[in-house]
Amino acid sequence: MRAVILVGGFGTRMRPLTAHTPKQMLPVVDRPMIERVVAKLAQSGVTDAVLSLGYRPDAFLEAYPDDTCAGVALHYAVEPEPLDTAGAVRFAALDGGIEHTFLVINGDVLTDLDVSSLWEFHHRKGAEGTIALTPVDDPSRYGVVPIDDEGRVEAFVEKPPPGEAPTNWINAGTYVLEPSVLDRIPAGRRVSIERVTFPEMVADRSLYALHADDYWVDAGTPATYLQAQLDLIDGVRGVAERPVHESAVVGDGATIDHSILMAGVEVAAGATVRNSVVLPGTRIAVGALIDGSIVGARSSIGAFAHLTGLTVVGDDVTVAEGAILEGARVPDEEPS
Repeated sequence: MRAVILVGGFGTRMRPLTAHTPKQMLPVVDRPMIERVVAKLAQSGVTDAVLSLGYRPDAFLEAYPDDTCAGVALHYAVEPEPLDTAGAVRFAALDGGIEHTFLVINGDVLTDLDVSSLWEFHHRKGAEGTIALTPVDDPSRYGVVPIDDEGRVEAFVEKPPPGEAPTNWINAGTYVLEPSVLDRIPAGRRVSIERVTFPEMVADRSLYALHADDYWVDAGTPATYLQAQLDLIDGVRGVAERPVHESAVVGDGATIDHSILMAGVEVAAGATVRNSVVLPGTRIAVGALIDGSIVGARSSIGAFAHLTGLTVVGDDVTVAEGAILEGARVPDEEPS
C-alpha cells in the first residue's frame, strides 16, 4: 500500500507557530505531527509514502535524512509552485512513480481510522475514488458529502453556508484513488480536488465514500492543535501519554494543570500552566499564568505575564514582564 501525504501548505491558520516551521513538523506532545500520521498509516499496512512538499521542504529532508519515518520509506516530491490539492496529488504521485491504487492523506489530520478498511471498501465497490467521511457538529468549514444506500457520493458540497449542509458527514481528508484520477487533473496548474476533481467524479458516478466514527481531528488551527494534544494526555486515543517531558523543570510551588510541557521547558516557582501546550526550550518566569494557550519553542514568558484565551506565542519570542495577553498572536505580523 502506497500513500501520498499532502504537507505542502503554508499553515497560515497556525501563524505564528508556522512562521518558520511547516505545520506537520510542529511537535505533538513528544514528536512531530508527521510522525504520528505516518505511524498510523504503517499500522494499516502502508509501506512507503510520497510527501507532497511545498513550504519549507528542507525541514522534512533534514528531519528524515535516511528517507524513513516511523518505519515507512519516504519519497520527497517538491512542487515547483503551489498546485492546490489536486495538482499536488498529481505531481506527487507521478514524481513518486505511483502506477496502481494509492492512498491520499491530508498531513494535518490526526485520526485512528484504519485505512485498510477504506481500501477494502474501495475495491469491493469497484470505485475510481473513495473518501473517508467523519461526522462533525458544524460542517460549514468542510466538504460535505451526502451518499446513497450503496455508498456512492451524490454530491460534493465544499464549505456550505451554516445551516444549509445536506448532512453533517464531511470529507475526512483520507482517500483511496485509482491512477485514472490523475488523468482528470491538468498538468502544471492549480486545481482543487474538492472543488473540481471530486465533483467531476460525482457526475460520472465513480466516487464512493465510507462513514467512519473513528477519532478524527483536523489539527490545522491553534484550537484543534491544542485539543489534539490534550486528548492524547487524557487517554482519549488509548493509553494516556506523559504530559511533562522528563527533561522539563518545574519549580517549587508552580502549578501544572492539564498541560503539556515539552523537552527542556522551565517553569519557575509560583507560575501556573493550565490547559496549555508549551513547546521545547521555553522558560516561564515566576508568577506567570499560561491558560488555554500555546507557547512556541525557545520563548521566554516574563514574570507575572498572563496569557489566556488561546493566545499563541511563536518561536524565540520574549513576552514582557507583566504583559496581559488574551487571544493574541505574538508576533502578529507576517514574516519577511
